[in-house]
Order: sequence, then C-alpha cells, then structure tokens
Amino acid sequence: MKKLDRKQMAARVAQDIPDGAYVNLGIGLPTLVGDFLPEDREIVLHSENGLLGMGPKPRHEDVDLDLTNAGKQPVTALTGASYFHHADSFAMMRGGHLDICVLGGFQVAANGDLANWHTGAPDAIPAVGGAMDLAVGAKRVFVLMEHTTKSGEPKIVERCTYPLTGLACVSRIYTDLAVIDVTPQGLVVDEIVGDCSFEELQAVTDAPLQRPTTRRA
Repeated sequence: MKKLDRKQMAARVAQDIPDGAYVNLGIGLPTLVGDFLPEDREIVLHSENGLLGMGPKPRHEDVDLDLTNAGKQPVTALTGASYFHHADSFAMMRGGHLDICVLGGFQVAANGDLANWHTGAPDAIPAVGGAMDLAVGAKRVFVLMEHTTKSGEPKIVERCTYPLTGLACVSRIYTDLAVIDVTPQGLVVDEIVGDCSFEELQAVTDAPLQRPTTRRA
C-alpha cells in the first residue's frame, strides 16, 4: 500500500491554506508545512511564543539562537514581522484571531475530539504547550498525523482513549493515506492516496468512514 512520506503529507496540507490566512503550525510534523506554502499566497505564520510573520528556516550561517519558534527551532522573521508578550500571543489564540492551526495528533475521534498531548502511559512526558488554546481558539483545526501507530493501531477512532486536548474541535484530518473531513454527518473521505482502496482505508480506521467524493494520487 503506497503511503505519503512526511514531506508529502506536509505539502498536501499547505495546498489547502488560502491566501491571507493567519496560521499557527504546531510542534513536530506540522512545522514542515511552512516549507511548502505556495509562493503566490501571502500566509502569515504565528508562533505562540510571541512572533507573527515567521519566515522560512534559516541557513546554517544565519541562525539566530534568540529567534525560535515554540518548539525551540531556529526560524526567520519576514519584513513586517512583530514580536510581543507571551500573554498577548495566547490572547490571539484564544480570541479567535487565527484562521487555521495545524496540529499533530495521537488520536482523533469520529466527532472531532482531539488527543495530542499525552498518551496516558506512566513513562510518557505530558507536553500540552498551547495545543488546548489553539484547538478551541482557531477558526479551523487541521490535524496532520500518520494514519496508524508504529504498531499498526488506528489513530482515527470512534472515541478517544487518551486524555483529550479539545472537544469536537477538528475540522479536517490529513494522514499518509487520506484526507478526511469531520462533518456533522460523520467522517467523510475527501481523498485517498495512491492505490489504497476505500475498504483498505476503513480496515485501518476504527471509526466508520463515508465514501470519498474525489480521489487523488
């Protein structure tokens, strides 16, 4: 079964971010989305540690250790970027000023519940960061994650078993196998990757899926 690699997954999300959007990219896999934003669109990236107008990754010789994103990765600032207090940044997040946030996920439920900060394992290190604020504050929440765990367990489930980040907050799910919309009628498959069939996709998904309307290689 053909799957997208991490860069292809990030590029697919980038296709759906419209011109003029204010966007927060979560820690981990979602940060790759910034590498694939269309050059003909003006998209303003926000980081919860207090930066609006984040640019691409710096070249090695241009790294400024005082200029990082929320994941402590070196970043650049575009012309016109602004810096502000951490509290002001969270006010932007909680106040509904972000059009889209892209978050990673451990589990997404059929109704859009998200679990992405703790697996509940005794040796796991909880790391919620600003995820809860983003999940409830952004106008649309995209979740970018592999379709299954490393051991093959579904990450799209009927009901989350991990501690929740937000309730019914997810708008769309992007995985290495499909793009799935969370709707009042349930999970609707918008695209399936490569030669994966609907039946094969359903077999690795714990929650019921509805048939796709389009198919994209």
